[in-house]
Amino acid sequence: MRRVINFNPGPAVLPRDVLQEAASSVLELSDSGMSVLEISHRAKAFEAVYHEACERILGLLGVDAGEYEVLFLGGGASLQFYMVPLNLLHPGGYGAYVDTGTWSMKAIQQARRIGDARVIASSSDARYARLPEIGQVPDDAAYVHITTNNTIEGTEWHDLPSTGGVPLVADMSSDFLACSRDHTRFAMIYAGAQKNIGPAGVTVVVVRKSLLEIANADLPEMLSYRVHARERSVYNTPPVFGIYVVALVCRWMEANGGLAGIEALNRKKAALVYGRLDAHPDVYEPTVVVPDDRSLVNVTFRLRDMSREAEFLDGARAREMVGLKGHRAVGGFRASMYNAFEVEWAARFAEYLDDFARS
Repeated sequence: MRRVINFNPGPAVLPRDVLQEAASSVLELSDSGMSVLEISHRAKAFEAVYHEACERILGLLGVDAGEYEVLFLGGGASLQFYMVPLNLLHPGGYGAYVDTGTWSMKAIQQARRIGDARVIASSSDARYARLPEIGQVPDDAAYVHITTNNTIEGTEWHDLPSTGGVPLVADMSSDFLACSRDHTRFAMIYAGAQKNIGPAGVTVVVVRKSLLEIANADLPEMLSYRVHARERSVYNTPPVFGIYVVALVCRWMEANGGLAGIEALNRKKAALVYGRLDAHPDVYEPTVVVPDDRSLVNVTFRLRDMSREAEFLDGARAREMVGLKGHRAVGGFRASMYNAFEVEWAARFAEYLDDFARS
């Protein structure tokens, strides 16, 4: 099976073992006599898959199944930008948002369709090249919203901000299950699966049951966390295949040391690449100016000589490296190295960075 070095920001690379098992299940899931693409979302075969995925996610996060609920939804993080305030903002209340880039601004814009969304900290004045300082969080906010990893800008929260008693809500789409954190500090996490833990089409929401209890009840059913929790994510037909692959990836993560093991690999990959970028400051310009704010999974950089960008991409393609072009909003380059991205690939990219610099 031929494998290019896949830097795509999402959908992204998945573990080879997971792909092989999923391919087999496309023909028949266990002894069901049916493809995983054919089974009913109300069949016992799928119930087993669903419960396994929930249990493994909660286990990897290190949170109590008695306190947290896992929901599998559609619409990606973009729908969650709207669902979070719809469910959590009550009349007269407001959400406190930390602005760290493109996706946090999209969340703020959607929240303002529902009610009051106040920006309590922003790094827009630095063109998002660092994370902002967060002062005292207002204790009357309904929640504080952060984007833990900024896929486009290349920053990541390694030390979580203190929110006091205010519920912390996070868009964790690009570093969900990619590093160890105290996940009990979050009242709610949401993430598109297509970067670290599965294929496009399934969105994971992990929410405190106590937060569900105070969520707005009179909402359209498809937009209600309460309804999806009550119906165990099968109020409508869920993305069955996506949930199945998420369960397989969680198994793979456990076999590779859980979150601690995965974070160690991600740190090793990031160190290889950042090390070569920093070794050639006359050639490369990492876009994140504070090293402690750098993302482990989205390494963003530019060439000092922008006229050589096409040459850089051509050289990468000749080495079977794909997906390095930066987001259209910011340009430059982005090396996305999610959980299944191999350490050997990072080493080969680091070697290319050296070779190109010497050229």
